[in-house]
Parts: sequence; structure tokens; C-alpha cells
Amino acid sequence: MTLAVQVPEELSARVPVEQRGPGLDRDSVRLLVSRGSAMSHHTFTELPRLLRAGDLLIVNTSPTLAAAVDGRIGHARVVVHFSTLGDDGRWAVELREPDGKGTTRARAGGPEETEVRLPGGVRLVLEEALSERLWWARAAGADVLGMLREHGRPIRYSYTERDQPLSVYQTVFALPTADGSGSAEMPSAARPFTARLVAELVSRGVQFAPVTLHTGVASAEVHEPPYPERFAVPEASARLINAVAAGDGRVIAVGTTAVRAVESAAGPDGVVRARAGWTDLVVTPERGVRVVDGLLTGLHEPQASHLLMLEAIAGRAAVDQGYEEALRERYLWHEFGDAHLVLPAENSHTEHCSSNSW
Repeated sequence: MTLAVQVPEELSARVPVEQRGPGLDRDSVRLLVSRGSAMSHHTFTELPRLLRAGDLLIVNTSPTLAAAVDGRIGHARVVVHFSTLGDDGRWAVELREPDGKGTTRARAGGPEETEVRLPGGVRLVLEEALSERLWWARAAGADVLGMLREHGRPIRYSYTERDQPLSVYQTVFALPTADGSGSAEMPSAARPFTARLVAELVSRGVQFAPVTLHTGVASAEVHEPPYPERFAVPEASARLINAVAAGDGRVIAVGTTAVRAVESAAGPDGVVRARAGWTDLVVTPERGVRVVDGLLTGLHEPQASHLLMLEAIAGRAAVDQGYEEALRERYLWHEFGDAHLVLPAENSHTEHCSSNSW
């Protein structure tokens, strides 16, 4: 799906909202609400009044890694983005070039056996192309996760104004993992949540179901579908999701990563079962959604593959209208930008099946 819209550069959120003025917090971003073709405008702090008792929010607990680190190939400077840790101990990585502005630009990868020298005595050898820009690489000399903790920084794209501490990229739902793994990029749909807002939602009867999906590196230059990512849906969350789906509550995913995780754990009957492993699921209008009634997300690039997921949940017309409205009202894009809550139309009857349509 490609939207016939152009996002002006000035609508890219360059810094987190809490750095834009005194008294602002993460939940100070704007919130566009789409119910079918009906639109309304809010701030994120109004979310508890837009949901109702019995609704369920599925949230991703993956922590964000300091996944970018400087290195050298011969005398040439490169920046390595560590994306995904494979079962065989290799890492999917993207090599990029410094652009002289504190960010990076695309760089041709390879060839095989290219060696990258990294801080702390780590040597990285490219072994196998994973895509046009990603390689499976094997590290030697030290622990990669330890090296990232000491020498890494969050991945940053050119539309942002400056480097930020890792804490800026952690969501309120992030939990440390047993092996230190996490997401190469922040599961950013959950960024506007604060502890105060979560407490208010709970007090109003909204429930939370934690899942995990470790996101890999996105590409600002090539809008490609996601490749396999590690995920887990625990038993307690599966039971809670099924209970809400069988009742009157709405199952609302916080972010496309949460959709990908829970839909990967759902059978053709719409029942979610505890699962952990790898998913290569791409949610499309043809595949549909089996579990999710709504989605809380950010605003995606007009060519992003995530828009297929929005279309699967809300329908093409609703997505088109929502993005036209967001442009008209000058909402902000990207991980520090505004939020979009996609809900069923008020008069629709939601069925949990293999191709929900509203």
C-alpha cells in the first residue's frame, strides 16, 4: 500500500515532545482518533476517556538497545547498526557511512569476509547477505551486547536534531531480558505512555497484556517488509486476550510490533496460544487480522509496509482519510511524533475471524 500523500519535512518530529517546552511530558503529544471515516482530535492524556472498562491494550515489553556503534574497515569509518541476534550467535547488521552531520547514509554492504574493527577489541566478519542492505555477521574478541552497552548509542535518523540518551528511547513497558537482547529500534507507539497515564487507565478498568517482539533495523531509504524477528506471547497474556475477545471488550494493539506478535500466535480460529520463537508474518489486507480490533500507532511514511497492516485493520478508505486529516492538521511524524488511534466504527459489529472488515 502506498498513500498518495507527501509528508513535508517540517512535519518530522526532530526532538521528543518533552524537550519542546516547559511542562510537557511524553503524553503531551497529539492523538488523532479514527473510527471508520469519523475523525476526532485529542491529546494523548485523553486516552483513558477514549477507551472503556473492559478494553485491553497489548503492549510490547522489548527494551531498546544502544544498537549503533562506530567501526572501521581498513582506514574507512563506518557505523554498524546491530539488528537481530540469530540462534547461531550471528548478528544481522547494517553497515552505514557517517554523513558528517551526526547521522548516517546508506552504504553498499559486503563483500563476504569483510572485517569490521569495533571498540573493545571486537572484530566483525560479514558472512552472508540477508537482504540488499543487511548481512549476517559473526563477532569475535568480546561480547557484542557488552560492547554495545559500553560503546553503543541509539540508532538515529537524519530527521532528528541531535543524539539522545538511551533513556529517551525506552518505553514505560520495557523490561530487561535474561540474555540482554532487545530491539534495535524503539517500539515507538508506546513512547507517549507515562506511569501516571497507565495508572489512570488501570483505574478506569482498561487491562494490559504484555508481549515481546524484538524489532530489527528499519530502513529510511528502502521501504521493505520486515524480516523474521524474535517474539513471545506468554500464557497469561494469551488467556487474557482470548477472554476479552470473547466478551464485550476491544483488543487494541499498541504498535505494529504488538500486532505482529499476537497475530503470529493466533490460529485460524482466532484463538491466541502461548508461543515463542521467530515470526516472518506480514499482516496484509488479504491475510486480515484474527485478534486485533484496533491499533494505537504513530504516523508512518506513505510507502511503509506498516500501512498494509493499518489497511487490514481499518480498511483502505479509513487509512487514506486518516492520513489526509493528519496532514491537514499538521500532526508530527516518526518516533518522537504524534499518535493515531484506529478504532472500529461506532456502528460496526466486530467479528474475530481471518479477515475482519469494518
